[in-house]
Amino acid sequence: MSVAEKSQKKSGGLGETFSVIIQALLLALVIRTLLFQPFSIPSGSMRPTLLEGDYLFVTKWAYGYSRYSLPFGPNIFSGRIWGSEPKRGDVVVFKFPPDPSVDYIKRVVGLPGDKIQVKDGQLFINGTAVPREKVGQIDNPDITEVDRPVDVYRETLPNGVTYDTLDLTPTSIGDNTREFDVPPGHYFMMGDNRDNSSDSRFTVGFVPAENLVGRANVIFFSIADGASPLEIWTWPSLMRAGRLFHLVH
Repeated sequence: MSVAEKSQKKSGGLGETFSVIIQALLLALVIRTLLFQPFSIPSGSMRPTLLEGDYLFVTKWAYGYSRYSLPFGPNIFSGRIWGSEPKRGDVVVFKFPPDPSVDYIKRVVGLPGDKIQVKDGQLFINGTAVPREKVGQIDNPDITEVDRPVDVYRETLPNGVTYDTLDLTPTSIGDNTREFDVPPGHYFMMGDNRDNSSDSRFTVGFVPAENLVGRANVIFFSIADGASPLEIWTWPSLMRAGRLFHLVH
């Protein structure tokens, strides 16, 4: 084989490798934009449903697509395409309305046109109290973030969706609110950790449909104590094996 032939073969091999890398990156971009996006839980506002150190997949097609479905949220179109409404009780990743560079995750409790209020710690939707039953206590700081037993209440929304909430403080600032009128095209979000959640009762406000990123679907990994999942040597002691591939509801 001549020098020229060897050079051409080497050049062709590099070109094929580069082509494979580009195709893989494009495929990953399409999957992340249209299908699934990985998301890590940044705070304790959704405890006990979601814990810091949970890593989950968000389904991007669940509510259609908006500018925020694309990386960096380019302002190339407004509203949503192929959109569908979230269901009451869905756990949703969305862009923080005052600063869309920040991702939040909360539960949808109010739909457009709803009247939402909290009175003495109980959620009211359109003037009707959401059933709330005390189901016990959790005495596990990994779940509650506090070193004492915490009361757990189970709520059942009008569409039958049930989930557990924490009651860290009997008389917190969020236990009694004004009545909120959810405007058209917006949603009212609340964290399951009711006394430790910045949500639509406070700084989040009403969330525009355009800001929805997707629905939380499944936890694919979970590790305690804020450890990195890349630190494989910590898995035997810190990985929450019971949460792997746990459906979010």
